[in-house]
Amino acid sequence: MANNMLDYERALYPEIDPYETGMLDVGEGHQLYYERVGTPGAKPAVFLHGGPGGGMAPSHRRQWNPDAYDVLLFDQRGCGKSQPFAEIERNDTWRIVEDIERLRAMCGHDKWQVFGGSWGATLALAYAQKYPERTSELVLRGVFLARAQERTWLYEYGASEIMAEQWDRFTNLIPEAERGDLVKAYHNRLTSDDEATRLAAAKEWSLWEGTVATLLPNEALLEEFADPSKAVPFARICARFFLNDFYLEEAQLLKDAHRLKGIAGIIVQGRHDICTPPGAAWALKKAWPQVDLRIVHDAGHSASEPGIIDGLVRATDELAGLT
Repeated sequence: MANNMLDYERALYPEIDPYETGMLDVGEGHQLYYERVGTPGAKPAVFLHGGPGGGMAPSHRRQWNPDAYDVLLFDQRGCGKSQPFAEIERNDTWRIVEDIERLRAMCGHDKWQVFGGSWGATLALAYAQKYPERTSELVLRGVFLARAQERTWLYEYGASEIMAEQWDRFTNLIPEAERGDLVKAYHNRLTSDDEATRLAAAKEWSLWEGTVATLLPNEALLEEFADPSKAVPFARICARFFLNDFYLEEAQLLKDAHRLKGIAGIIVQGRHDICTPPGAAWALKKAWPQVDLRIVHDAGHSASEPGIIDGLVRATDELAGLT
């Protein structure tokens, strides 16, 4: 169950360009940007980015052996190159699950490996529980089950005790009288008619999320999170999902874990993950005993940390029969 992977022999595969890109109209005014990388006709996989609202990055293409996999990556509703930009209407968990299914049908795959970290792991579980017959395997990082205790940890009390000075910066944007519901207070500002108000709130929300993402400080990552092109969709969409409990019943993904029976799964989880602590991964392991939970003992949350990279690349190689 718990593996010490401190040798970190594995790195991301070399940079790769998509062999196909496009936009898929999924209705309701939304169009999704997608990319396909690897070898057409090879083992199918889909990548689900984090957030909600995070969008793709070129490094995300490099987590699979391109000779062994045919991978589809896409920007979820309102994210990245998908349109409309930063849109929060008609944008929820179950609509995105149906978008994933539309993309599978577009590709012509019978089933595929579903790969996601953080919010992407939440979404992967929701998809696999609704469409188990379409899911060959799950590869999850930094499991987030969207339960009340996890929401409280990140935006009320928990992470605030570890990243205390950063928490002060995050809360100081909000007048003391509104701090009893920070998510609502931020959401109000992120949907304000005033652009300066929206931008200030987006920057602070995004920086807080960036701060809790890595074990060690990462200034380059924080600069990326502060960029309005990333911060605005990330903060607006994320706050809306938190405000609506991620459109899930309480502990729904644990209650429905029985639907994953027969699906192979690997979880790569940082021991020192401040954003999505290991308790959620362990709860999922207990509800879905066949999943292989791999603890990285010197890692936090980010997919860019060496131990997490090593674990994810090993996982995709193993599931393709390459090791």
